[in-house]
Amino acid sequence: MILRRSRRGALMLAVATSLSIAACGGDGGAGAGGDDKIAVALVTKNSTNPFFVTMQEGARKAADAGGVKLTLAAGKEDGDEAGQVQAIEDAIARGDDGILITPNGPGVNPAIKKARDAGLYVIALDTPPDPADTVDITFATDNFRAGELIGQWTAKQLAGKPATIALLDLFNDKIVSVDYNRDQGFLAGMGIDTKDRKANGDEARSGSYSGGTYTIVCNEPTNGAEDGGRTAMERCLAKNPAINVVYTINEPAAVGAQKALKAAGTKDVLVVSIDGGCNGVQQVKDGLINATAQQYPVKMAELGVQAIKKIAQDGQKPQTTSGLDFFDTGVTLVTDKPAAGVESITSAEGAGRCWGKA
Repeated sequence: MILRRSRRGALMLAVATSLSIAACGGDGGAGAGGDDKIAVALVTKNSTNPFFVTMQEGARKAADAGGVKLTLAAGKEDGDEAGQVQAIEDAIARGDDGILITPNGPGVNPAIKKARDAGLYVIALDTPPDPADTVDITFATDNFRAGELIGQWTAKQLAGKPATIALLDLFNDKIVSVDYNRDQGFLAGMGIDTKDRKANGDEARSGSYSGGTYTIVCNEPTNGAEDGGRTAMERCLAKNPAINVVYTINEPAAVGAQKALKAAGTKDVLVVSIDGGCNGVQQVKDGLINATAQQYPVKMAELGVQAIKKIAQDGQKPQTTSGLDFFDTGVTLVTDKPAAGVESITSAEGAGRCWGKA
């Protein structure tokens, strides 16, 4: 613990200097009030999306098992950078050992740097920041691969039919890696040439995919929410009611899209998504979503808590996955309509491992 006490002293000095508060302030973090318990803050994009609720549950479980003090915080909604900045400032003030964060955008990068300068170890979960070295390491799904899987599946299911595509993204007013990686991965999986892999919407609006011809009708933001998905789908249908492929950033957006499709009387549409939560897997079973790429937020959170505890105890840091600039926590395609050459599991199998709960 000598290494950890040294870091604690530097941290408290930084906090006193930069924030002008007492070193024992906050709600009892690792350096507060003489409590030597390792302290971790989990800062999610919001506290309402089931994905982040499940991530919080995974962090609680790991913290309880490891004797770690956990503080939960979140933005008010996807994109709320100011709320996350405040949560980071609070973690610095408490003297926490580390922060786990799903970044809401580049606006949080300066606060992350401030935390690292103060001696906190910062791990991004699910959403790698841009640039990736803004944090110490990221534990995440390979979001490009997740998109690629549902793109490959879609191309196979179309079997050469023309693809009239709606892309229901996350934002149109900020650039977030999870947004462009999933979108661009989907198009690459379809066999559509992407120009800048860090930019949504710059690819040709029409051309050829691996099985035939395509037309991209729209790129619309959803904010990762059901109401956003419905509004986005309505806008796309107004541009072209013949849409037969809908890519969605996540399953809440997919549910909203399906409601718009149903209201419009549009049938025979392939709707694909990413997340693989228990509700999402049920929607695959019910036919509302045709395929989804399942990720594992419980694993991300558990590994994150365990990593910060280990760093605080003996300084041993986690390593990235070979060939990537983050630690890959895995992704699996879930569908009840398998496609030749695209590895997948059924909705029944997906329910048994949804988000890594099992």
